[in-house]
Formats: sequence, C-alpha cells, structure tokens
Amino acid sequence: MTCSRASSTDFAAVPDPSTSRRRRNYLREIIETLVLTVVIYLLVHNFIAQPFEVEQPSMTPTIVSGQYILIDKLTGFFGDYQRGDIVVFEPPAGYEQGGVPFIKRVIALPGDRVTLDNGKVYVTPHGGSPVRLDEAYLITNADGTRAATVPRDPTGTAEWIVPDGEYFVMGDNRPVSEDSRLFGPIDRESIIGRAWLGYFPLNRVGIFQRADYSNDLSYNPSARSRGQVGRTRR
Repeated sequence: MTCSRASSTDFAAVPDPSTSRRRRNYLREIIETLVLTVVIYLLVHNFIAQPFEVEQPSMTPTIVSGQYILIDKLTGFFGDYQRGDIVVFEPPAGYEQGGVPFIKRVIALPGDRVTLDNGKVYVTPHGGSPVRLDEAYLITNADGTRAATVPRDPTGTAEWIVPDGEYFVMGDNRPVSEDSRLFGPIDRESIIGRAWLGYFPLNRVGIFQRADYSNDLSYNPSARSRGQVGRTRR
C-alpha cells in the first residue's frame, strides 16, 4: 500500500479563515462609516446648519451677492425669530426666481404695525407705542446718508399689520430689495433658517449679529401726520 505525500502547494491553496474574516470586518467598517457619514450630513443639513450662496444684492452692504453663508436651523426649533434677525426663506408665490430662496431682515413680529413715513420705518408693537427704527445697517447714498425706505407696490402701501404666524421682512438695500413692501408679511413656515455665519470670501468671514432696536424710542407723534400713510394690508 502506498500513500502520496501532500505537496506544499496544497496547503497554500486552502484559504485562511482569519484573513477572510478580517476582510469582511474591514468591508463592514467601511459601509458603517459611509452610512454614519450620510446620516450625520442629513441631520446637520436638515436640522442644524446649511450652506447657502447669496445670489441677490438685496442685503448689501451687510451681505453681498456671491457671499457664502451658513444658515442656523436650530433657532426655529427652540424659539421664535426676533426683530433684527436675518432670515432665509422660500419666496412667496409669484416672486419665485428659479427656486432661489430670499434673504431679508426681520423688521416686525406678529401683531406689530409697520408704518413707512418720510423715508423712515416705524414699528408699533402690539399694545405698545410706535418706535422709529435707527437702521445703521442700511446701504448709504452717494452723499453718505442712509437710503430712504419708501413704498414699493403700485398702490403705494405704507402701513401693514402683521398677522399671527407671520413676519415683516425687508432687505438692507432698500432701493432694490423685493420684500414685504411688495408681497406683504411672510409665513413663518416659509423660513428655512437664520443667517448665522459668513465664511467666504475670507475678508467677509464673521458672525451675523441681530440688530438691536431696544433703544429706538425717538418717535415723534406729529411726524406721522406729516407723512403719506397708505392703506393697511392685513
């Protein structure tokens, strides 16, 4: 009786179970990492922050066309937006520009009355007294004066009462901005988020601060009677 001796190549042809197991573990780790990355991206993008390229000059000089910003989406989940916040929102019907969102500043809250008088903005909080806003952020004219805020719609509407669940918004570049002077207050549900951080170009990197209107108490009751106040849009 004879028997043959196995050659060394026979042993080499047998797969090593530990090597196969390591490969499977490595592949699983790659898949888990990719899935986790996608999940984190979706969570951040949908609920925390979103990059946005500004394509409009309506917020000049605060935010310029071509500037990249991050939108804070958490603000809307934990509280209401405030006067002076800069918000990005879906444009109202009839004002769509290829699906590009609008970016404007919140001027008045639900229940406020907004009045344009002699180029100035007056806000009367619900149950309060009229306040003239000192808007240092506005674009300036060639002579260094701040641009006037005038009616933009064909009927010259200069006074609005902001309904519940809505906000009155305007751009800092008042002469060219298409804002609530044209389409009225916007629904809260249309707001994507609050402009939080500018990150490009590098010379415009910085956090966007909320405008503070708390000390704007220089309203003169007689001024309103001298101005042209149009119909109220509700």
